[in-house]
Amino acid sequence: MKIFLWISSLCAVLVVGLLMTGIPADAHHASAPFYDDTKSVEAIGVVKEFVFRNPHSFLHVDAPNEDGEIISWEIEMGAAVSMSRRGWTPETIQAGDQIRVVGPPSRAPGTFGMCCAELTKPDGSPIRP
Repeated sequence: MKIFLWISSLCAVLVVGLLMTGIPADAHHASAPFYDDTKSVEAIGVVKEFVFRNPHSFLHVDAPNEDGEIISWEIEMGAAVSMSRRGWTPETIQAGDQIRVVGPPSRAPGTFGMCCAELTKPDGSPIRP
């Protein structure tokens, strides 16, 4: 009887452990359903807002299109906790900064979004935290 109780307890601990470690891995989504990584778009404009938060940070940029109309782009970035480990802070990018953003566009028709974009200054020099 004691061996049965011991085996049952061990199995319960293993199941709970597997469930606890499996849930965070399933909680995040891939970007492919939302962004087309077979294409690349570029926006050169002015930072409107940098939202440094979890689970995703966002960069809002106003940039002119080919016709000179101002387009408001939303660039999805990594989590603030991950970015801060690489030296990023809420002050790394400021409203009013000139910026060049290149990345895969949003798949949603009529929207102007990017994910996993390369951020540089308009002259191509890197933006470093």
